[in-house]
Amino acid sequence: MRRFAILLIAGLVLAGCSKSHQAPSGRWIGHFESPSVMVVAWLEISPQGDVRVSAPDLLEPGELNDEQRAVAHRRLANELYDGWGSVQPRRYDFDGHIFRKQGGVAPQMEWNPHTKQMKLVFYFGMQRSMHIAMTPVKEFTDDPWLGE
Repeated sequence: MRRFAILLIAGLVLAGCSKSHQAPSGRWIGHFESPSVMVVAWLEISPQGDVRVSAPDLLEPGELNDEQRAVAHRRLANELYDGWGSVQPRRYDFDGHIFRKQGGVAPQMEWNPHTKQMKLVFYFGMQRSMHIAMTPVKEFTDDPWLGE
């Protein structure tokens, strides 16, 4: 009887692990800015679960005046726009909440199915990870800074 119980539990665990989750489809824009990093991102997930993401960054921009900040924004927006056509779709492992590179451990994106909030996870060298909240959009625009 004990063996049967162990086999039953093992079967249920394996069945739970094999459950595949449908990734949310859509487009998102996000950005983050501080004296140590400036990043802007586009994320697109197809209905088939293919993921395209681009996130040019500027490390250590320092304290910028308004003119320097506008120049940095334009530079990153241009990199994002110009590079988008060459971004290849990738498949990620998705457990219903966390996206990971296939076979990987580190979270790359986080999805909250209850609030419909998407976050990209960035790793800059030895610094701790940074989570950037993404805003859903119908189409990408020339202003990835969303009017800021």
